[in-house]
Amino acid sequence: MVNKESQGITRRNFIVGTGAASLFLFMGGLPFLTTACSTKGDTIKIGIATPSTGVAAEKGKVLEHGNKDAIKYVNEVLGGVGGYELELVWMDNNYNAATMVSNVNKFMDSGCVMFGCSSSAMMTAAMTVANQNSFPGVAAYGAPIIYRPPQHIYGQMPDYGDDWVVFAQYYLENLWQGSGKPKMAMHILNNSTGYGAYDGAMAMAEELGIDVIIKREHTASTTSETTSLTEIKALNPDILYIASTPQPSSIIIKNAKELGMMSTGMVVACGHAGMTKALVDLAGADNCEGVYGMFPTVSWGDNVPGMAKMTEYCQANHSSDYGNMEYITSWCQSLTMAKIVSLAVEAVGFDVLTKGDSASWTAIEEHGIKALNNYDVEGLQGPVSYTSGDNRLSKSLRVFRVQSGEIKAITDWIESPVIEYEKFDWFGK
Repeated sequence: MVNKESQGITRRNFIVGTGAASLFLFMGGLPFLTTACSTKGDTIKIGIATPSTGVAAEKGKVLEHGNKDAIKYVNEVLGGVGGYELELVWMDNNYNAATMVSNVNKFMDSGCVMFGCSSSAMMTAAMTVANQNSFPGVAAYGAPIIYRPPQHIYGQMPDYGDDWVVFAQYYLENLWQGSGKPKMAMHILNNSTGYGAYDGAMAMAEELGIDVIIKREHTASTTSETTSLTEIKALNPDILYIASTPQPSSIIIKNAKELGMMSTGMVVACGHAGMTKALVDLAGADNCEGVYGMFPTVSWGDNVPGMAKMTEYCQANHSSDYGNMEYITSWCQSLTMAKIVSLAVEAVGFDVLTKGDSASWTAIEEHGIKALNNYDVEGLQGPVSYTSGDNRLSKSLRVFRVQSGEIKAITDWIESPVIEYEKFDWFGK
């Protein structure tokens, strides 16, 4: 019997925009099925939820498109999963925690063998009920709170704490020219997207030699951060680190430019939730010029095996998404989930998985996720492997910089270390 109860809300399982929950439980909770043309009915279901409406829709619609196009590619070109069609049960979570919890219960009830979601905030909402039922999930964008300590939720790529650590190391080795510790101001989204980056700073700032002098929080719907940035400006930081999604990140960058902060030598950096084409479009290329950021995938046009087919599907189905890193992220998420299902089919057979019950979930986790070993995701992101005690399936990031309106990689892959956050008494509080 599925246990559909979840625990109470704390700072770390923050509910986003619950005022619209009832509307979207009706509208957004209905599944959209994407299938190929199989007539046998031999399918294995996976669930994916994206924030295609609501305050993060600038990310969510593109993520939805990438997921759906990749499942088509898996079925039409790769022959499905172990010879069986992969059936996508897609739902909109509206970037709303109550809706996301409902999505997960519906995924379980509809016979999905696993589920994915785009954001750490939505996975934070989903993880309690998923962990209670041992229902495996994969987050495209992750924060330490969703898989430390490791349970049944996995990160497709490095998390927001990893972003902070990798950028801090890069800054110290390549940009810092002063004496003593550089001063960093952090402006973070008030959910796991921001808290995850701050967790990385709390864990590693002293060891690396960074002085985090101020932290300010903002909401996903902010329209101005002039007041908070005026306070930050008075402290004369060397770095302004923004951990947020594209829309609020663009507000912060535009406000910082208006206040003259961008011309003082201060370095601006964004975590990978915000470092996408949407950020440049929303803030304007001139305002974003020189901004640094991290991202865990390749860039459009890179010479890797999977680029041609991904580009073909993108341009045929959602041409306006071309150039947006979100599309690559969700395409890779669907490929990774398909690989997990393929490994499990090979190990336990179709009949076990097609039931979509607790035995299927165990098989996916034990014979799919934990069997991942250097799956290259067609070269589109860092290789994917399961390592005992570390539920991040990929650990590799690159540093990017906005140059002439384009987000360009300026480093090779950098592997982020394992941080056992649960050993810190402040973690999760």
